[in-house]
Amino acid sequence: MPPPFVPVAPPAVAPLRPVEAPVVPPRFPALGVLTPFAEDPAVTDLLLDGAGRLWRDAGRGLEPLEVPPLDRQAARRLAVAVIAEGGRHLDDATPAVDVRLPGGARAHAVLPPVSTAGPLISIRIARTRPWRLGDLERSGMLTSAEAERLRAAVRERRNVLVCGPAGSGKTSLLAALMAEVPHGERIVTVEDVAELAIDHPHVVGLETRQPNTDGVGGVDLGALVRETLRMRPDRLVVGECRGAEVAELLGALNTGHDGGAGTVHCADADGLGARLEALGALAGLPVAALRAQALAAIDVVVLLGRHAGARRLERIGPLVERDDGALAVG
Repeated sequence: MPPPFVPVAPPAVAPLRPVEAPVVPPRFPALGVLTPFAEDPAVTDLLLDGAGRLWRDAGRGLEPLEVPPLDRQAARRLAVAVIAEGGRHLDDATPAVDVRLPGGARAHAVLPPVSTAGPLISIRIARTRPWRLGDLERSGMLTSAEAERLRAAVRERRNVLVCGPAGSGKTSLLAALMAEVPHGERIVTVEDVAELAIDHPHVVGLETRQPNTDGVGGVDLGALVRETLRMRPDRLVVGECRGAEVAELLGALNTGHDGGAGTVHCADADGLGARLEALGALAGLPVAALRAQALAAIDVVVLLGRHAGARRLERIGPLVERDDGALAVG
């Protein structure tokens, strides 16, 4: 006789648990109330004004943030914390500080009485993915034809000067241009505070250093430009010429370091010549010498503008000398 059938209970199965998404830490944890807005990929600038109001720029011009204003004590604590995240101190002895933050942002803060109202904070946020010319085409900054002209300038090792007013996208365009450099070349960048994020496998960067409380130990842009000449650069890039370093840059570009690039602040095409002459004067260059150096060094000028919050490439042309001798964009 076969043995009687005995039912066997199925093995116990543990209940399924939902898979939890990994927690992604914020890029800028030290920004306090600004952190959620800094995580928005559309935001390029976050600002705190003297009245404690918070503002953002997400490509449409400045917009107020829907958060209560900060009182002076809270604004000061936030400013001190932001600057400390970049490794520097903000206090009454050093009331204005510019730093680079971990995660890719540049922060500037000012305390009263240097600020005539309350504490001020200005934060420029870099993209998580570096800009390419195709990205700038899609954003409306430039057309496909303009992008191709810029690619050709990089291929032909033209020296390029990007100019325009504050917030017009000079750093973004400069990074996108340098991303077009062949991967077998070495790019050396020099910046006051490092902002350039270039999609290229061989980029080395130098950043200025402020003097300590005793007034020693500072390293300025001019000194760093001289250092780059000993670093075998295929492309020399100065993030922004603000002073006497313009003489070092023009000298380098005139001595065989072709294919370089830099940026300069100017309000419009007519103001570029006066701006270059003013920078040259800081370096002790006579106007005639500055004009001759600039004409020999700069092959292509790219002028950017900003209108109603939108960034736009306004002109591409050579640097030329007008009938009155002044420099202008051709």
